[in-house]
Amino acid sequence: MSEAFMRNGVQIDDTFAEAFPMKATRIVITAHNLTWARHAAASATGLATSVIGCGCEAGIERELAPTETPDGRPGLSVLLFAMSGKELAKQVERRVGQCVLTCPTTAVYAGITEGEAIALGKNLRFFGDGWQMSKVIDGVRYWRVPVMDGEFVAQETTAVVKGVGGGNLLLLCTDTDSALAVAEAAVLAMKTLPNVIMPFPGGVVRSGSKVGSKYAALSASTNDAFCPSLYGLVAGSELTPQTRCVMEIVIDGLTEADVGAAMRVGMEAGMALGAAKGLLRISAGNYGGKLGPFHFHLHKLLDGGARP
Repeated sequence: MSEAFMRNGVQIDDTFAEAFPMKATRIVITAHNLTWARHAAASATGLATSVIGCGCEAGIERELAPTETPDGRPGLSVLLFAMSGKELAKQVERRVGQCVLTCPTTAVYAGITEGEAIALGKNLRFFGDGWQMSKVIDGVRYWRVPVMDGEFVAQETTAVVKGVGGGNLLLLCTDTDSALAVAEAAVLAMKTLPNVIMPFPGGVVRSGSKVGSKYAALSASTNDAFCPSLYGLVAGSELTPQTRCVMEIVIDGLTEADVGAAMRVGMEAGMALGAAKGLLRISAGNYGGKLGPFHFHLHKLLDGGARP
């Protein structure tokens, strides 16, 4: 086990989370009311926890007031991440076409303006079967597609920028109740920050993975060093008999600083609960620096703010 220090009875490992470059975009979904904007956003970000099996990682960033949206209606901002711009473009078009175009009263706009342009409504307009119309406002093209509740408005393109994926925290706790409470507090703190998402269900993943497997067909398998049921059975376990539940939080962000800031506030939220609430230790997952160029050292984040 690496050198560590203690805060509020919680051991903070002297280790780092290893993250990697991704491509990212933000889209803005509006609707007649927030309920329907949320339905569309939730659907569009479904099955988007990991690029390993989903093609992209996506999540709702935050709610938007009518004063913050292009059409003056309530909405949500959604962030999507993929390993390439080509894959991201495919995922955006598929998810907007199946989950936003179909949802009552919605419209969709670019949430990022600077970067490489990919299609947003550019190809979806053909659903209008020739009845679609375009309008250019301040140099930006929008498409109006007739649908059964009126029309679907979509900005022609959105922009792709560089992003960072795979920031993470491991929360080692005494039991399930404690681990859930700590993880929920950490995710809630992270959600107050812009430019980040936690793509797993509720922001939390219980099936942390390691690279490789005894089965040749699998590129990843369960992180046995952090599985309480395997304590005493596997060599190199990271746990103690007191550690009965581990939760992981994975963070994607538009910049390295955004991911570092989210990790810091997540750790601070966990430490505020402390050992008295069942949090024994905070660690992070890495692959010895071989997976990605972004290394988020836990001690540095706590000592130096949001700097990686």
